[in-house]
Amino acid sequence: MADMAMEKNAMPVQAPEERRHNFEEVALGYTAEQAAAEAQRCLNCRTRPCVAGCPVNVDIPDFIAKLRAGQEEAAYESIARHSSLPAVCGRVCPQESQCEKNCVRGIKGEAVAIGRLERYVADRHNARAEKKVERPEPSGRRVAVIGAGPAGLTCAGELARQGHGVTVFESLHLAGGVLSYGIPEFRLPKSIVAGEIEGLKALGVEIRTNEVIGKLHSVDELFAAGYEAVFVSTGAGLPNFMGIPGEMLLGVYSANEYLTRINLMKAYRPEAETPLATVRRVAVIGGGNVAMDAARCAVRMGAEEVSIVYRRSEAEMPARREEVEHAKEEGIVFRTLTNPVEILGDEAGHARALRCARMELGEPDASGRRRPVAVAGSEFELEADTVIMAIGTSPNPLVKNTTPDLETDRRGCFVVDESMHTSKEGVWAGGDAVTGAATVISAMGAGKKAAAAICDYLQGK
Repeated sequence: MADMAMEKNAMPVQAPEERRHNFEEVALGYTAEQAAAEAQRCLNCRTRPCVAGCPVNVDIPDFIAKLRAGQEEAAYESIARHSSLPAVCGRVCPQESQCEKNCVRGIKGEAVAIGRLERYVADRHNARAEKKVERPEPSGRRVAVIGAGPAGLTCAGELARQGHGVTVFESLHLAGGVLSYGIPEFRLPKSIVAGEIEGLKALGVEIRTNEVIGKLHSVDELFAAGYEAVFVSTGAGLPNFMGIPGEMLLGVYSANEYLTRINLMKAYRPEAETPLATVRRVAVIGGGNVAMDAARCAVRMGAEEVSIVYRRSEAEMPARREEVEHAKEEGIVFRTLTNPVEILGDEAGHARALRCARMELGEPDASGRRRPVAVAGSEFELEADTVIMAIGTSPNPLVKNTTPDLETDRRGCFVVDESMHTSKEGVWAGGDAVTGAATVISAMGAGKKAAAAICDYLQGK
């Protein structure tokens, strides 16, 4: 029987030899038949453990039941009651470690492909010509949101649905945050992001781009301008480096810069105003999703060889398995248990190679992963004319520096309570600005929680 299938319906994808040469979406999405077959695999559990695994508490059994009944628009409405960005979540959320991890079907066989079904439902909704959005009655209350990334957009959407006037201040020229500058087109088409943002605007959310809070205005000035509450969602856009010799050589990038130039500034187009130099060998340092994104972009930009350089083994890599598999299919070399100790340059001051040490795994460290230890006498050179650092990011300090009564921790992250409220009256914060670099869906969960607390606060006033 179809509903007893032990494995997920496979996601159709572009062939590796084709997608290496374009920035079009790799995963092609379910057909109606595949979605219907996958929906049949849901057991509609009474305990609903998948919902508990979703940071925004999407009613997963409900939307799948409606999809199974052929009620696609009702399925979308079920998701949209909980998530402001369903087409985005269906593509980039790590469902395997959240909702699908709790799926009872996964006890024997594979979990239901919840993310793929969410994407299908959202895409079908977005493809319809007529989409009506009803604006709620205005409450007369005004809220400022700083940052138009996943946390800020989610918070703005939740507040707008309650009738509050919301203005989102975004420092870049395009809204979306990491969805626009960080995640490549082949994983998340920017037309999808733009469509979700237009839906928020239809609700009444105002988005002001090219406005850097901390430069043009301070948080206190926002209050003085009539905003009654502020949500800070400035993300974690400050790149980390290793602190090894040679990091100032030409050809060394942070993953933030490299991905922003490709995703936001469209460096892959011939007419790009901020092109990237043609390169031969690229080394990407790190093992997370950002490292995979940078490496896969480098392949598409024409590099002859692209390597992932990671100091632990593949088993410890934090990147999604799907991203690792796609990277391997695209010809990326994985150099695990390898740690850079120096970037070597040529006479012109350009990177030419990495000096690396072989590593072995020792006892677990504070993260629970086995600590890498250098093997004595194992150093070697790896040819690379481009080095991309993808080893994490920290929050931008601009808002903190202009608002001294906002408490931060030693990493520069805002300190918040259970409702996401900061140390400053009327100010909430969420997303990577609080947690450090994390997932899109966890940022959305923070935005949703903060919005609920802000609504309570405004009602109390």
